[in-house]
Amino acid sequence: MHGNCSLDYHSCFAMAPLSPKPSLFRRFVSFMGWTRSSYAILGAFSAIVLLIVYVWWPLAQMVLAYIDWHGPWWRYMDWLLVGIFLFMSLVIMAGADLRTDALIVLVGALGGLVIEGWGTQTYLWWYFTAQRPPLWIIPAWPIASLTIDRMVRFLHVSLPFGDDVRGGALPLKQSPGLRGDCFVAHRPAFGAGQNAPRNDIFKAIYWLIFPAFYALMLYFVWPTMGKSLTLLALLLVTFLILTPTDYRFAVLTFVAGSALGYFLERWGTTRECWTYYTFQKPPFFAVLAHGMAAVAFWRAGEVVKMVWGELTAKMRRTQRKPL
Repeated sequence: MHGNCSLDYHSCFAMAPLSPKPSLFRRFVSFMGWTRSSYAILGAFSAIVLLIVYVWWPLAQMVLAYIDWHGPWWRYMDWLLVGIFLFMSLVIMAGADLRTDALIVLVGALGGLVIEGWGTQTYLWWYFTAQRPPLWIIPAWPIASLTIDRMVRFLHVSLPFGDDVRGGALPLKQSPGLRGDCFVAHRPAFGAGQNAPRNDIFKAIYWLIFPAFYALMLYFVWPTMGKSLTLLALLLVTFLILTPTDYRFAVLTFVAGSALGYFLERWGTTRECWTYYTFQKPPFFAVLAHGMAAVAFWRAGEVVKMVWGELTAKMRRTQRKPL
């Protein structure tokens, strides 16, 4: 036989160490696909929140004044805001990558500034601070952009009628040691999914929802049609709708942005943090506008990556040329 194992078959294998069962926290981290960058993202998010509270402390005091800390405080707590905050904090950490997330943050901040400037300058909406726009609302846009990016990744690998390898799949990013593949799917480059199988389904959905959104946008902004900012916004949306690059991701991004936008708008309008000229809480257009903004940010990010790739390639070719 094989040495001592001939005496006791079971004792031969009893000495082999068993791998400990991962803790609930480790399993949650694995499911969410958190990386080292995730904690950097969360740290930056927390720092921004603390900075906003510090700089605009009177606003924070105004919010906290609604809570009766000497009584049943949980009845007065803004649980919708707490829920939104916790959801976004957890989701932005999923599949984080500082190299790609930096671009999302940059585009989201600049895009948010443009959108807020348009809306407040034309009085489509206004804030209780009467600022046009208030700077403290701008950081919310890149955070929302990161959240929508993670939601789109999840939808992309979870919903049926997806791309497959033979049809030019959008591969999953290989993240050693992580199992949260539902949050680490690559977004496509321009036209990456146009020839994918079953894309006709998303093409049909695209041409159903985006023209409908455009009609709703025309109706909502009609009182400000004489404003140059409104005309520019309509021209941009027209261009984006008529030049689709990937029907599937456009639809998923619109849906994810609108879903998150509902809760953000619900909180902001019911708390009268901002008010629309229609005094609806919230207007249906405002909810869907978050989806359209998310599509615009995604497309803008793809343009930046394409231009940057061309520039770096040209620089490499120039450096390789002999003197």
